[in-house]
Amino acid sequence: MCSDNSPNEPALVLDFSRATAVEGWGAIDDRVMGGVSQSALAHHPDGYAVFAGAVSLDNGGGFASVRHPGLRLGDALTVAYRLHVRGDGKRYKLNLRMDGDFDGLNHQAAFQPPAGRWVDIALPLGMFSPRLRGRAVPNAPALKPALVCQVGWMIGDGQAGPFNLDIKSLVSLSKR
Repeated sequence: MCSDNSPNEPALVLDFSRATAVEGWGAIDDRVMGGVSQSALAHHPDGYAVFAGAVSLDNGGGFASVRHPGLRLGDALTVAYRLHVRGDGKRYKLNLRMDGDFDGLNHQAAFQPPAGRWVDIALPLGMFSPRLRGRAVPNAPALKPALVCQVGWMIGDGQAGPFNLDIKSLVSLSKR
């Protein structure tokens, strides 16, 4: 279970317009298993976050990610998440976790925003698949947005080289 260091109300919006919005995010790259990829989440002065770095396939690596371990994102009525992003043509994943562990089950949804253009991308809950260290986990518990307490961005899937994903916001959409 996640520790409850946050307010009682879940944070239904991640707004990266302020520099403080990138505080608490940390890189978890393939270096944890001997790889050499690197990433970071930084604030851009124009009011958005930048998830950037380089993916290397050297030493059996091939992924880069950032994660915030203390975010609540959704409630029992959440049916989807909407991203406002600008990509570089590469495929990314939104990772959601329902526990506070460093390693464990992730629910991932892939998305591929067009290069150089701000777009809204909706990720219905049905797009999220349970994964453990990159592998599918059949019969895993379904994603329950009310329990989400870790949020992250990831790039992998053999996409070596530099990458850049600009993120203005992440909104929880509900059936209210």
